[in-house]
Amino acid sequence: MDLNKLMQQAQQMQAGMQKTQEELAAKTVEASVGGGKVTVVANGAGDVQSISIDPAVVDPDDVEFLEQLILSGVQEAVTKGKDMAAGEMKKLTGGLGIPGL
Repeated sequence: MDLNKLMQQAQQMQAGMQKTQEELAAKTVEASVGGGKVTVVANGAGDVQSISIDPAVVDPDDVEFLEQLILSGVQEAVTKGKDMAAGEMKKLTGGLGIPGL
């Protein structure tokens, strides 16, 4: 086993991971809930970038419904972003299942 070759491979993988993380931060996913009444956009890094709310769903007498729609939309968008990131990392690592990635 060539230790130098192994170190080079590790450095290449690390550089690839950094590049993939930067690319994921630039990619977005969109989640729509409540029949399209609330739309959340997040990136592959898990950051919520925007939330759109249809004014028709804003009811001062039922704030809990709107809160639940927003929460559901955020959760779905973040999950989609994480799934996208996991897929990209799996491509990079070849499915090795490296902890922390």
